[in-house]
Amino acid sequence: MFVHQAHSFQAQARLAITLSWVAGYTNVLTLLTCGQATSHVSGTVSQLGLDVGAGYWGPAAYMGALLGVFVAGAAVSGFLTELARQRRWASVYVRPMVVEALALAGFALLVDWNILGIFGGETARLWLTLLPAFAMGLQNATVTRISGGVVRTTHVTGVVTDLGMEAAIWVTARLARPPGVPPPTTGQGAFATGWRVLLLASIVGSFALGGGLGALALASFPTLSMVPPVAFLTWIIVLDLLRPIASSRTDAEVGGTLHTALPPEVIVHHIAGRRGRFGRRLRLPDLIAWADRLDARVRVVVLDIAGIEDLDADGTSELRAAARRLKAHGRRLVLAGVTAPRYRALLDADVVTEEDAANLCSDLELAAAHAMTLLEEDAAPR
Repeated sequence: MFVHQAHSFQAQARLAITLSWVAGYTNVLTLLTCGQATSHVSGTVSQLGLDVGAGYWGPAAYMGALLGVFVAGAAVSGFLTELARQRRWASVYVRPMVVEALALAGFALLVDWNILGIFGGETARLWLTLLPAFAMGLQNATVTRISGGVVRTTHVTGVVTDLGMEAAIWVTARLARPPGVPPPTTGQGAFATGWRVLLLASIVGSFALGGGLGALALASFPTLSMVPPVAFLTWIIVLDLLRPIASSRTDAEVGGTLHTALPPEVIVHHIAGRRGRFGRRLRLPDLIAWADRLDARVRVVVLDIAGIEDLDADGTSELRAAARRLKAHGRRLVLAGVTAPRYRALLDADVVTEEDAANLCSDLELAAAHAMTLLEEDAAPR
């Protein structure tokens, strides 16, 4: 889930809905234990301004600390993410989520101590709010980066605002459509807006559900009330690590000879790897970052996917995103190793259009020959 950007609507929806309840859950526990919200900073900044205006320097310092640790959490996420990108680590986003899980585990321990009377007073209140605020800042920044700024999970003000706007756009588009004209079946227009309305409403519902579960947990088993979100984060991190990422290497790196017959404007990449532990499917690498790192001379890319045993919906989504990024850069994508079932799946997933179906090849040599044809077509005078 966390190894690369969530390019598809489905992946973004799963990501947002999955983590929103964690934010709502944590926020309610800090409200019930300390009387302070930590998953969003609008109220924090407002209270900071009020305290400064009234000359309440102690409370103002506390609000400033809450704001600062939220920003620090976002900064840690950005640092870890960029470090992973620079060093080309396979799992880019796992490390920030591990840090969040550790922060919430520390918060869980402090909640336990506070309820048992081991840890109390103003010091307890300080740490019982600073730790979750740091975790929420980190989660919000991480999810924002994964989704490309599409979704956020730790506050609902912006989500509800977007919900209202998108709902108005959806209703207007529905009313403007002539009678008898079916809605579009592609990810555009009112169809996409309708699904986005559903996504935004689900985020709000997930946040509220998390709040309700947090209140119920604190009332039912107070000393273990933070165990569910920590266990959940740990579970998805473990699943993420158990599913390896396929490698992406050039034809020269795998010892092939095809590249010797091709000009520098055509490059061949192979994606391959064995099944993960316990038979789990491999995930495709970050093809967006891969596309952005290609040599400036490259005009046509041959991507050999024959080594991927299982190409699921997330995989086709990743390929679609890569094809669109390459097209935006004026490049062409040719896929090799496409079996008959994959051919239809790739067309249905809009990785290529019906007009470009020739870019899906079963044989690597055929794909290379087709790439040369595309290169000649692009070079021909119009």
